[in-house]
Amino acid sequence: MADMVTFTIDGRSIEAPAGTTILEAAKGANILIPNLCHNEELAPYGACRMCMVETTHKKRTKLVVSCIAEASEGLEVRTDTERVRNVRTLVMHLLLARNPNHPVLKKMAAELGIEKSRFDVDFKGCIMCGQCVRVCREVVGVSAIGFESRGPARKIATPFNESPAACIACGSCHYVCPVGVIPMEEHDGVRTIWKTDFPMAKCSKCGKYFAPVKQLEYFRKLVDLPADHFDTCIDCRSIKK
Repeated sequence: MADMVTFTIDGRSIEAPAGTTILEAAKGANILIPNLCHNEELAPYGACRMCMVETTHKKRTKLVVSCIAEASEGLEVRTDTERVRNVRTLVMHLLLARNPNHPVLKKMAAELGIEKSRFDVDFKGCIMCGQCVRVCREVVGVSAIGFESRGPARKIATPFNESPAACIACGSCHYVCPVGVIPMEEHDGVRTIWKTDFPMAKCSKCGKYFAPVKQLEYFRKLVDLPADHFDTCIDCRSIKK
Protein backbone atom coordinates (compact mmCIF):
# COMPACT_ATOMS: atom_id res chain seq x y z
CA MET A 1 0.00 0.00 0.00
CA ALA A 2 1.31 3.47 -0.91
CA ASP A 3 2.36 5.82 1.87
CA MET A 4 -0.36 8.32 2.67
CA VAL A 5 -0.10 12.01 3.50
CA THR A 6 -2.62 14.11 5.38
CA PHE A 7 -3.05 17.80 4.60
CA THR A 8 -5.81 20.38 4.36
CA ILE A 9 -7.57 22.16 1.51
CA ASP A 10 -9.55 25.22 2.64
CA GLY A 11 -9.53 23.82 6.18
CA ARG A 12 -10.82 20.40 5.14
CA SER A 13 -8.64 17.42 6.07
CA ILE A 14 -7.60 15.38 3.03
CA GLU A 15 -5.71 12.08 2.86
CA ALA A 16 -4.01 11.05 -0.37
CA PRO A 17 -1.22 8.74 -1.56
CA ALA A 18 2.24 10.32 -1.45
CA GLY A 19 3.11 11.81 -4.82
CA THR A 20 -0.47 12.90 -5.56
CA THR A 21 -0.71 16.43 -6.92
CA ILE A 22 -2.81 18.97 -5.08
CA LEU A 23 -5.18 19.21 -8.06
CA GLU A 24 -5.67 15.44 -8.22
CA ALA A 25 -6.34 15.28 -4.48
CA ALA A 26 -8.81 18.16 -4.74
CA LYS A 27 -10.66 16.42 -7.57
CA GLY A 28 -10.84 13.24 -5.52
CA ALA A 29 -12.43 15.21 -2.69
CA ASN A 30 -14.85 17.08 -5.03
CA ILE A 31 -13.12 20.41 -4.39
CA LEU A 32 -13.12 22.64 -7.47
CA ILE A 33 -9.86 24.17 -8.64
CA PRO A 34 -10.30 25.74 -12.11
CA ASN A 35 -7.88 24.52 -14.78
CA LEU A 36 -7.49 24.44 -18.56
CA CYS A 37 -4.28 22.62 -19.45
CA HIS A 38 -4.66 19.62 -17.14
CA ASN A 39 -5.63 16.26 -18.62
CA GLU A 40 -5.57 13.02 -16.63
CA GLU A 41 -4.20 11.13 -19.65
CA LEU A 42 -1.19 13.46 -19.97
CA ALA A 43 1.81 14.27 -17.81
CA PRO A 44 1.32 17.35 -15.58
CA TYR A 45 2.36 20.47 -17.43
CA GLY A 46 1.45 23.67 -15.56
CA ALA A 47 0.90 25.86 -18.60
CA CYS A 48 -2.28 27.85 -18.01
CA ARG A 49 -1.76 28.88 -14.36
CA MET A 50 -5.50 28.88 -13.72
CA CYS A 51 -5.04 26.23 -11.03
CA MET A 52 -2.79 28.35 -8.80
CA VAL A 53 -3.35 27.91 -5.08
CA GLU A 54 -1.70 29.31 -1.95
CA THR A 55 0.09 26.89 0.35
CA THR A 56 1.65 27.10 3.78
CA HIS A 57 4.20 24.62 5.08
CA LYS A 58 6.38 25.16 8.15
CA LYS A 59 5.29 28.82 8.27
CA ARG A 60 6.34 29.42 4.67
CA THR A 61 3.53 30.63 2.41
CA LYS A 62 3.74 30.68 -1.38
CA LEU A 63 1.74 30.38 -4.59
CA VAL A 64 2.06 27.06 -6.42
CA VAL A 65 0.64 25.47 -9.55
CA SER A 66 -1.62 22.77 -8.16
CA CYS A 67 -1.48 20.47 -11.21
CA ILE A 68 2.27 19.92 -10.72
CA ALA A 69 2.76 20.59 -6.98
CA GLU A 70 2.54 17.46 -4.84
CA ALA A 71 0.62 17.25 -1.59
CA SER A 72 2.78 16.75 1.48
CA GLU A 73 2.25 15.92 5.13
CA GLY A 74 0.87 18.87 7.07
CA LEU A 75 0.52 21.13 4.03
CA GLU A 76 -2.18 23.81 4.20
CA VAL A 77 -3.79 24.67 0.86
CA ARG A 78 -6.12 27.60 0.21
CA THR A 79 -7.86 27.84 -3.13
CA ASP A 80 -9.57 31.24 -2.92
CA THR A 81 -7.27 33.80 -1.29
CA GLU A 82 -6.78 37.33 -2.58
CA ARG A 83 -3.40 36.41 -4.09
CA VAL A 84 -4.93 33.40 -5.86
CA ARG A 85 -7.82 35.46 -7.23
CA ASN A 86 -5.41 38.13 -8.48
CA VAL A 87 -3.39 35.56 -10.41
CA ARG A 88 -6.44 33.86 -11.91
CA THR A 89 -7.95 37.21 -12.85
CA LEU A 90 -4.79 38.29 -14.68
CA VAL A 91 -4.54 34.93 -16.46
CA MET A 92 -8.17 35.12 -17.55
CA HIS A 93 -7.74 38.64 -18.92
CA LEU A 94 -4.77 37.40 -20.97
CA LEU A 95 -6.69 34.36 -22.22
CA LEU A 96 -9.69 36.48 -23.22
CA ALA A 97 -7.37 38.75 -25.19
CA ARG A 98 -6.40 35.69 -27.27
CA ASN A 99 -9.86 34.15 -27.50
CA PRO A 100 -12.68 36.42 -26.24
CA ASN A 101 -15.72 34.45 -27.41
CA HIS A 102 -15.27 30.79 -26.56
CA PRO A 103 -18.01 29.52 -24.19
CA VAL A 104 -15.58 27.70 -21.88
CA LEU A 105 -13.48 30.81 -21.34
CA LYS A 106 -16.50 33.09 -21.02
CA LYS A 107 -18.00 30.82 -18.36
CA MET A 108 -14.76 30.73 -16.36
CA ALA A 109 -14.41 34.49 -16.74
CA ALA A 110 -17.95 35.07 -15.50
CA GLU A 111 -17.18 33.02 -12.39
CA LEU A 112 -14.37 35.49 -11.71
CA GLY A 113 -16.64 38.47 -12.37
CA ILE A 114 -14.96 39.31 -15.68
CA GLU A 115 -17.00 40.34 -18.73
CA LYS A 116 -14.17 41.16 -21.13
CA SER A 117 -10.40 41.44 -21.20
CA ARG A 118 -8.80 44.63 -19.99
CA PHE A 119 -6.14 44.09 -22.65
CA ASP A 120 -6.52 44.81 -26.35
CA VAL A 121 -7.87 41.76 -28.14
CA ASP A 122 -5.36 40.08 -30.44
CA PHE A 123 -7.38 37.07 -31.52
CA LYS A 124 -5.29 33.94 -31.89
CA GLY A 125 -7.81 31.33 -30.82
CA CYS A 126 -5.21 29.01 -29.32
CA ILE A 127 -4.66 29.48 -25.57
CA MET A 128 -1.32 27.63 -25.58
CA CYS A 129 -2.41 24.93 -23.13
CA GLY A 130 -0.20 22.50 -25.03
CA GLN A 131 -2.60 19.57 -24.82
CA CYS A 132 -2.47 18.98 -28.58
CA VAL A 133 1.33 18.80 -28.65
CA ARG A 134 1.42 16.60 -25.57
CA VAL A 135 -1.23 14.11 -26.72
CA CYS A 136 0.54 13.76 -30.06
CA ARG A 137 3.84 13.08 -28.31
CA GLU A 138 2.81 11.20 -25.16
CA VAL A 139 -0.23 9.20 -26.27
CA VAL A 140 -0.05 8.81 -30.05
CA GLY A 141 3.74 8.76 -30.07
CA VAL A 142 4.47 10.56 -33.34
CA SER A 143 5.27 14.19 -32.36
CA ALA A 144 3.83 15.58 -35.59
CA ILE A 145 3.28 19.08 -34.16
CA GLY A 146 5.13 21.28 -31.71
CA PHE A 147 5.73 24.78 -30.38
CA GLU A 148 7.22 27.44 -32.61
CA SER A 149 8.92 30.69 -31.57
CA ARG A 150 8.76 32.33 -28.13
CA GLY A 151 6.89 34.98 -26.20
CA PRO A 152 3.82 36.58 -27.81
CA ALA A 153 4.76 35.01 -31.17
CA ARG A 154 4.71 31.47 -29.82
CA LYS A 155 2.27 29.14 -31.55
CA ILE A 156 1.48 25.51 -32.34
CA ALA A 157 2.76 24.49 -35.75
CA THR A 158 3.94 21.66 -37.93
CA PRO A 159 7.67 21.35 -38.71
CA PHE A 160 8.68 24.20 -41.02
CA ASN A 161 4.93 24.99 -41.36
CA GLU A 162 4.67 22.27 -44.01
CA SER A 163 2.48 19.17 -44.28
CA PRO A 164 3.45 17.09 -41.24
CA ALA A 165 5.17 13.93 -42.47
CA ALA A 166 4.72 12.19 -39.12
CA CYS A 167 1.00 12.98 -38.78
CA ILE A 168 -1.32 9.97 -39.01
CA ALA A 169 -4.51 12.09 -39.06
CA CYS A 170 -5.85 10.41 -35.93
CA GLY A 171 -7.48 13.67 -34.83
CA SER A 172 -6.31 13.40 -31.21
CA CYS A 173 -5.11 17.01 -31.25
CA HIS A 174 -8.48 18.15 -32.59
CA TYR A 175 -10.48 16.24 -29.97
CA VAL A 176 -8.33 17.28 -26.98
CA CYS A 177 -8.29 21.03 -27.73
CA PRO A 178 -10.38 22.73 -25.00
CA VAL A 179 -11.26 25.69 -27.21
CA GLY A 180 -11.81 23.89 -30.53
CA VAL A 181 -9.33 25.77 -32.70
CA ILE A 182 -7.75 22.82 -34.55
CA PRO A 183 -9.98 22.25 -37.60
CA MET A 184 -10.60 18.78 -38.96
CA GLU A 185 -12.99 17.89 -41.78
CA GLU A 186 -14.05 14.75 -43.63
CA HIS A 187 -15.47 14.77 -47.14
CA ASP A 188 -15.70 12.16 -49.90
CA GLY A 189 -13.34 9.72 -48.21
CA VAL A 190 -10.73 12.29 -47.25
CA ARG A 191 -9.88 13.68 -43.81
CA THR A 192 -8.27 17.11 -43.81
CA ILE A 193 -6.22 18.28 -40.85
CA TRP A 194 -3.20 20.59 -40.60
CA LYS A 195 -3.95 21.68 -44.17
CA THR A 196 -3.19 18.17 -45.40
CA ASP A 197 -5.51 15.62 -47.05
CA PHE A 198 -5.43 12.03 -45.79
CA PRO A 199 -7.31 9.25 -47.64
CA MET A 200 -9.77 7.29 -45.50
CA ALA A 201 -10.04 3.49 -45.45
CA LYS A 202 -13.28 2.04 -46.79
CA CYS A 203 -14.94 -0.92 -45.11
CA SER A 204 -14.99 -3.95 -47.42
CA LYS A 205 -18.40 -5.01 -46.05
CA CYS A 206 -20.55 -1.91 -45.56
CA GLY A 207 -18.59 0.51 -47.74
CA LYS A 208 -18.32 3.15 -45.02
CA TYR A 209 -15.19 5.30 -44.69
CA PHE A 210 -14.08 4.73 -41.12
CA ALA A 211 -10.47 5.84 -40.45
CA PRO A 212 -7.44 7.37 -42.16
CA VAL A 213 -5.35 4.82 -44.02
CA LYS A 214 -2.16 6.22 -42.50
CA GLN A 215 -3.54 5.84 -38.97
CA LEU A 216 -4.50 2.21 -39.54
CA GLU A 217 -1.12 1.43 -41.06
CA TYR A 218 0.58 2.99 -38.04
CA PHE A 219 -1.44 0.89 -35.58
CA ARG A 220 -1.04 -2.26 -37.65
CA LYS A 221 2.75 -2.00 -37.66
CA LEU A 222 2.88 -0.85 -34.03
CA VAL A 223 1.36 -4.09 -32.73
CA ASP A 224 2.24 -6.34 -35.68
CA LEU A 225 -1.29 -7.04 -36.90
CA PRO A 226 -2.13 -9.01 -40.08
CA ALA A 227 -2.24 -6.98 -43.30
CA ASP A 228 -6.01 -7.46 -43.63
CA HIS A 229 -6.85 -6.67 -40.00
CA PHE A 230 -8.43 -3.31 -40.83
CA ASP A 231 -10.28 -4.33 -43.98
CA THR A 232 -13.57 -3.86 -42.16
CA CYS A 233 -14.88 -1.17 -39.81
CA ILE A 234 -15.43 -1.80 -36.12
CA ASP A 235 -19.20 -2.07 -36.56
CA CYS A 236 -18.92 -4.86 -39.13
CA ARG A 237 -16.23 -6.65 -37.13
CA SER A 238 -18.49 -6.67 -34.08
CA ILE A 239 -21.34 -8.35 -35.96
CA LYS A 240 -21.50 -12.01 -35.10
CA LYS A 241 -21.20 -14.34 -38.06
